[in-house]
Amino acid sequence: MVKEGGSGGRGTGRPSGPARAAGATRSAGEAAETLALALLQRAGLRLVERNYGVARGPHARAGEVDLIMRDRDGTLVFVEVRSRATAAHGGAAATVGAAKQRRIVYAAQHYLLRWPSPPPCRFDVVAVDAGEATWMRAAFDAA
Repeated sequence: MVKEGGSGGRGTGRPSGPARAAGATRSAGEAAETLALALLQRAGLRLVERNYGVARGPHARAGEVDLIMRDRDGTLVFVEVRSRATAAHGGAAATVGAAKQRRIVYAAQHYLLRWPSPPPCRFDVVAVDAGEATWMRAAFDAA
């Protein structure tokens, strides 16, 4: 068995504990977003913006959209990307609950304020379980 990290970060210049876990999670999340972006682009969608966030205060986010894409028909697609190492317990898709959906919709509504006449929109989810991506079109509504 090979263990990564050796002495737990002590003297290695690598963070240990929660800081290391957060970095690994962030890195896995970025990899999942990159995988999702490639999947969507192969399907003909065009990237408009990545990681659009709305602040709730100086140090807190009220909502974030991972990817904002434009579909071939002009629809603006707000994409939430979720990843899990395994598909256990419902997998990544099961983690997009009502509270998460509200935060995504809030950020999308804020983003649409810049449009004089907003185009049709939809909310998609790309679930990445154990490196395999599943794209769910119109996964939830803004209502």
